[in-house]
Amino acid sequence: MTTQEQLGAFVMPTYGRFPVVLDHGTGESCADETGKTYIDFGSGIGTNSLGYCNADWVEAVCQQVHTLQHTSNLYYTKVQADFAEKLCEVTGYTKVFFCNSGAEANECAIKLARKYSFDKYGKGRHKILTLVNSFHGRTLCTLSATGQEVFHNYFFPFVEGFDFVTANDIDDLKAKLDDTVCAVMIEYVQGEGGVNALDQAFVDAIFEECKKRDVLVIADEVQTGVGRTGTFLAGEQFGHKADVITLAKGIAGGLPMGACLANEKCANVLDKGSHGSTFGGNPVCCAGGLAVLKTVTAPGFLDGVKEKATYLREKLSKLPGVASVSGLGLMIGIALTDKKAGDVANAALEQGLLVLTAKDKVRLLPPLTISKEEIDRGVAILADVLAQ
Repeated sequence: MTTQEQLGAFVMPTYGRFPVVLDHGTGESCADETGKTYIDFGSGIGTNSLGYCNADWVEAVCQQVHTLQHTSNLYYTKVQADFAEKLCEVTGYTKVFFCNSGAEANECAIKLARKYSFDKYGKGRHKILTLVNSFHGRTLCTLSATGQEVFHNYFFPFVEGFDFVTANDIDDLKAKLDDTVCAVMIEYVQGEGGVNALDQAFVDAIFEECKKRDVLVIADEVQTGVGRTGTFLAGEQFGHKADVITLAKGIAGGLPMGACLANEKCANVLDKGSHGSTFGGNPVCCAGGLAVLKTVTAPGFLDGVKEKATYLREKLSKLPGVASVSGLGLMIGIALTDKKAGDVANAALEQGLLVLTAKDKVRLLPPLTISKEEIDRGVAILADVLAQ
């Protein structure tokens, strides 16, 4: 039985997998069971932020594995304390809740917003506005928060208390910001929704209108955070700081980690017993997260991400069959003139390049550590695929 047959026999068929069995990786490339190598322009959907098996990351994780692999949150660990302090220092937030994924981080943010409003205003002010084409996770609650009808099926009844604003439509925003709303939840760049950045004027309006009403702003930075867009948080480029942010994906370099961070106003809303996680803040994941933070916040690193993003975007925009390039930093969407994104992804795989898709676009989320040489090699493969 092959690996693919084995997975088909014993794992629920919830994923549309590419026909390749990845076996090992180093740097920004990986290899399958046959030894064929691939340049990775997807980094595990933006999760392998430092590429495969980064030396400093491996050392930190292995040292922690040999020291203490897990303890519940009934006890303290130094590595969790260090990671929390560093993360709050880097982001400018007051306190953090650790979990295991972006969906869990968003669940935490939703609970926090509703409790903030309940504590201050009582019942009935619990609605959260999200955006059409948003994506916030696959739990029942975060699916309910996701502004894409394609996800609103099968699992009825969905969680109540969500409504959807058309992205970049300020009039729609104002019309739906009534006295039942406790928070507005946004992605600065809608990843699964097509890699589209919000307009500055729309973001400005969200913060302005929410401030008037004491409505919290939640920024889902699960995909945009931890340097992906060229700043540690994408919100920095929009000139705003949300009351609550969520992080995951690249935060721990490939280990399961999510984080919900709150400003001083919201830092103590979730008190003892109101939320929790068995594995959240796991010592091994925290060690991986610390290694990522030390690398990403090192002098010049994010400047390098910006430079490489500009370099890659310029090359992509000149390729045949490319209609436009969207997104921000190394979070890239490629609209095509005459090919289907899925067909391009499969053809690129055959030539040794891993890419992703988002709706009708090819999506790229390369490791933040990718070199210009590897960018050149990957773009050359894309050029060949698009020219066929």
